[in-house]
Amino acid sequence: MTEICLVRHGETDWNAIGRLQGSTDIPLNNNGKYQARECGEFLAKDKWDLIVTSPLMRARQTAEIISNIVRIPMVEMSEFVERHFGDAEGMTVQERTTTFPDKKYINVEEWEDLISRVTIGLEKITQNYKSKRVIVVAHGAVINAILAELSNGEVGSEKTRLVNACINNIAFSEGKWNIKDFNQVTHLSQFR
Repeated sequence: MTEICLVRHGETDWNAIGRLQGSTDIPLNNNGKYQARECGEFLAKDKWDLIVTSPLMRARQTAEIISNIVRIPMVEMSEFVERHFGDAEGMTVQERTTTFPDKKYINVEEWEDLISRVTIGLEKITQNYKSKRVIVVAHGAVINAILAELSNGEVGSEKTRLVNACINNIAFSEGKWNIKDFNQVTHLSQFR
């Protein structure tokens, strides 16, 4: 069985004000670094083999902090980079609502392309790290796409608001993926 712990990156200044980041490369803020440390301390209670991270700065910084605590190697995989939101990137919720009231952003990465990309990433993990326990540090839309695809739309995109630094566990066994849990936040002090 291959197990994956999907971790959403820690908070950025853009997250804090509701600005849509997408593929814009924004660093963690101090709260995001603290959230990443809390993730690392929680994940260090178990044995993990590897961290896979999106190459975007906020995910990479989160993964580096976790890696330093858990003491496992880290690799980047572009399949887990955040969805590109086109002309809506950089806009606040109010700006997006005003400009795109139907939520149909111009020049956005198509949903089918996102699903295809993250599915390829999951396949690479199951092939290259068979029977391993892997932490994947990624982004809200990426994790929600994975959850939506694996649950046939029961959870994930348009249904689940993933918290920064939340934990989502999935496992691949007997040829299929199962969601063990999602949007877990009990390791974060802000929810205690």
